[in-house]
Amino acid sequence: MSRPELIQQLKSKHPKLNNSQLEVIIDTFFKSIEDALLEKKAVFIRSFGTFFIKEIKESHNLRNPRTGELIYRPKRNKVRFRASKKFKEFINQ
Repeated sequence: MSRPELIQQLKSKHPKLNNSQLEVIIDTFFKSIEDALLEKKAVFIRSFGTFFIKEIKESHNLRNPRTGELIYRPKRNKVRFRASKKFKEFINQ
């Protein structure tokens, strides 16, 4: 589902809100998730799942598969998502 489709679906459920208000709501929601993840806090959304940051360690002994040359990969952060039990049951029905 794309952002415009999400706005249209919200518009059909809440016709009193105009598109600009719905865009602000969606932007605020996703910006708050981004801000929490930047602070390395987990975001728990009940009955949906958890977004969290996982730190990937640096590695000095990786190889380029084409040349066989040793390469260095610095440590980095990855965003992970763990679905809740309810969400998994819903998807697997």
